[in-house]
Amino acid sequence: MPSLFDPFTLRDLTIPNRIFLAPMCQYQCEARDGVPTDWHLVHLGARASGGFGLLIAEATGVVPEGRITPECPGLWNDTQAAAWKRVVDFCHGQGAAMGIQLAHAGRKASTYRPFAHRSGSVPADDGGWETFGPSAVPFPGLETPTEATPGYLAHVVEAFAAAARRADAAGFDVVEVHAAHGYLLHEFLSPLSNQRTDGYGGDLAGRSRLLLEVVDAVRAAWPAGKPLFVRISASEWTDGGFGVEEATEVARLLGEHGADLVHVSSGGNVLAPIPAGPGYQVSLAAAVRSAGLPVCAVGLITDPRQAQKVLDDGSADAVALARVALREPAWPLRAAAELECDDCARYPDSYLRGRWPAAEPVR
Repeated sequence: MPSLFDPFTLRDLTIPNRIFLAPMCQYQCEARDGVPTDWHLVHLGARASGGFGLLIAEATGVVPEGRITPECPGLWNDTQAAAWKRVVDFCHGQGAAMGIQLAHAGRKASTYRPFAHRSGSVPADDGGWETFGPSAVPFPGLETPTEATPGYLAHVVEAFAAAARRADAAGFDVVEVHAAHGYLLHEFLSPLSNQRTDGYGGDLAGRSRLLLEVVDAVRAAWPAGKPLFVRISASEWTDGGFGVEEATEVARLLGEHGADLVHVSSGGNVLAPIPAGPGYQVSLAAAVRSAGLPVCAVGLITDPRQAQKVLDDGSADAVALARVALREPAWPLRAAAELECDDCARYPDSYLRGRWPAAEPVR
């Protein structure tokens, strides 16, 4: 059986295969209240029935001001948790494990969603809010953030823990701490956005302090038998940024603080030319894997044989699919057929091959 369809056990959770759905923002909370809707049920439910072993729900704000856009979901209250539970229960019924990405968008919060008629920061009179970052350094094209005080950072740490408790109540199997793509925790990791001179800035120990405090708090709030993932950007594709060497050291520290897997992406914190192409981030995952933690590779992995080769080469322990999964919700079923695997999906062989059983006689 292709190893793409091997079960993957982390702590007490066994994920049925190594094909993950990457978290992808949907911008569909039309009431702007952070409550997931039927859109989220259908979006995630379709991919659960399509054979993905683990679905990771999109970046979900741990505080209202932590959302990327007003239409992004949250997990800062029990109403949101109850709505997520409906989605989780359905996906569990299709045999998939469920994860959620807990996030604070930092200086990139309070923006218009991509298909709005405007771009940039949302003003207060249109539902926007004050943003926070490690320093008063704006992301190009967005409002200048307020430098976060130590008191505000303590509030954020507790908010991540509280969201983890709600995620457990909603039935999620995995929480993923979002420390990538230029959002708050990544902003602290990067010397390009973190110009602090207190204990949360300076060298890597200072710049990684907030992330480790969040991971410690989430690990304490999250059941011991459930895995904790962290997503990082292992390269900023520009000189002087947070790069693969520091990312590998951070992965080692994450393992010491109770993380179980590092989800390796890149970019998002500064404007930079990114050499995107098939599997362009796989080498970053392979480098970070040397820290000793399991890793998930992501980034233009679109072909089943390409995905299998990532595992065969030892570059990663799992692969995550994003845009191709939007186009093809049942991608794992196609992979099972193309890799000629009769027992590697949660569906009868006839679904994969077109070998339908003989029809019952009409009576």
